[in-house]
Amino acid sequence: MPIDPQNTLLTVQAGLAQLSTLIVSYSFSAIGAIILLVVGYIVAGLAERSIFAGLGHIHGFDATLRHFFSKIVRYAILILVVIMVLGQFGVQTASIIAAIGAIGLAIGLALQGTLQNIAAGIMLLALRPFRIGESVEVGAISGSIEEIGLFATRLRTADGVYILAPNSTLWNQPVRNFSRNGVRRADISLSIGSWNDIDGAQKTLLAIAGAEKRIRREPAPVAFVASLGDTTVSLTLRYWTAAADYFSTNIDMTKRAKQAFDAEGISIPLPPPEAPAPEARKQ
Repeated sequence: MPIDPQNTLLTVQAGLAQLSTLIVSYSFSAIGAIILLVVGYIVAGLAERSIFAGLGHIHGFDATLRHFFSKIVRYAILILVVIMVLGQFGVQTASIIAAIGAIGLAIGLALQGTLQNIAAGIMLLALRPFRIGESVEVGAISGSIEEIGLFATRLRTADGVYILAPNSTLWNQPVRNFSRNGVRRADISLSIGSWNDIDGAQKTLLAIAGAEKRIRREPAPVAFVASLGDTTVSLTLRYWTAAADYFSTNIDMTKRAKQAFDAEGISIPLPPPEAPAPEARKQ
């Protein structure tokens, strides 16, 4: 069958016209998409910096939370911009949003424990039951706080052991913060013979407490009889000191109390001797 040159030419011209129309149409769409991406990127950066700076004006707002919320705003704007760009090319944005929602739900179910740690981390950073450098006890976990993250908190125990605790574990249990109030109460207990002068022993304990600069004058230290035995009297010296000086003061005061009792002849009863073994008695 012979080819009609005229029909062929008309077909080519029609195809070129359609191609030209598509090129022009998609060129405008591509230019619009590029402009949207550039503007969206700039707006996302400005929004991130504005949120970060604005949250910084709130007294006590944690820097980690400032980064977290500012990044969320940035990525939310970028995702919105990408959806708008796809809409420029005729893509159904409703299906994209539905797909993103389904993906987010699947990721949320897969990372349920991780999301719990993030939520707990946000609450810990917002409510501040403990801060970096404070000494805490949460259940079986105790130590000094070194870092509070969105997923876990890093601690160091008194003997230098590294602990990384999930935030959900710390959030779901009562927190004992030994540093927050700034002061701590300490008790030193010593037993003396019942034949000793109890009043004199109490004055001795109060004297060494009064000579110690780390012990606070308010509330004033007190010495009292804690319990009575058959041949012993248990005395307790109670005082308040700075939380940072708690252990060092307790160690020093225990030693000084013993030395002061020895110097004044206040005897501390010795434990009764052990009964000799049956073999020794036979000999």
